[in-house]
Amino acid sequence: MLPYGSKQLAESFRTVRKNTLASAVDIPEGSFDFRPAPGSRSVEKLLAHIALSYRFQHQIHAVEKRSSLEGIDFPALMAKLGAEEAKPRTKKEVIELLEKEGEVWADFLDGVSDEFLSQPVHSPFAPTAPKTRLEMMMSVKEHEMHHRGQLMVIQRMLGVVPHLTREREARTAQTRAS
Repeated sequence: MLPYGSKQLAESFRTVRKNTLASAVDIPEGSFDFRPAPGSRSVEKLLAHIALSYRFQHQIHAVEKRSSLEGIDFPALMAKLGAEEAKPRTKKEVIELLEKEGEVWADFLDGVSDEFLSQPVHSPFAPTAPKTRLEMMMSVKEHEMHHRGQLMVIQRMLGVVPHLTREREARTAQTRAS
């Protein structure tokens, strides 16, 4: 039995997605086209990227159940994801996408076995150091946390105090009042 298994992975991913959704809700719809710098993703596109980027790992582990990355057409897969991310969406549609796609991934995570998580997946890019499925599947959460950090900076640029900061400030004020 793994000390960190599918239930913990699914729960931690749901927590990360819940925080991403809270950030998305806090940003005004009129700011969804905001880009912090030329060439960067808009808020809308960053959130769509977060919502959809799990699909790469989902394809490998849930759909194809690959034991090797050999033969994957990475450019075609990335082009397909890029085309889906590029579709214009309203704030409501982006939030629905984050919710729906997040549950697809979390439900999959919740149902895999320790044996499945322990399986190595070989890569032509690191032939002597295969990663386990657990390591690869954890990267979805880590990737989202990376982009949520960007999102929180964008919130500050827009004058929105991130919900995690508001919650921490409320706890601190409550502690001081006690």
